[in-house]
Amino acid sequence: MSTASHGRLDTQLCIAESMDVVRARADARQLASMIGFSPADQTRLATAVSELSRNILQYAGKGHCEMRDISTNDTLGIQILFEDNGPGIPDISLAIQDGYSTGGGLGAGLPGTKRLMDKFSIESRPGLTRVNIAMVRRRA
Repeated sequence: MSTASHGRLDTQLCIAESMDVVRARADARQLASMIGFSPADQTRLATAVSELSRNILQYAGKGHCEMRDISTNDTLGIQILFEDNGPGIPDISLAIQDGYSTGGGLGAGLPGTKRLMDKFSIESRPGLTRVNIAMVRRRA
């Protein structure tokens, strides 16, 4: 975890082996806790990070994620960008449907992650896939 110059918490992680998935999940949970997210939201975020990190390993071999505190005076917020240089997702609309999988899994990863997050976007082409997720809550 590193602190950005504005006092916000930001971190970047390389995802190249299975231990990186564990580290990304732990770092996401820690950042969410430090920002003030509830334990339930910390778990939702950690689950999403696990899914997307595993996808990088399975489909691209390696990539990275950037976690950023996007909180404001009125909201708690965390944004995570995942990026890899793998083969790309040929049909994004199909990939985010429940039950669709090209890797032999249950096909719940991308659609489940989309449901867990407040913001979810994918852009993909051969050589570059970016998945951007965010969770935002009103401050109490």
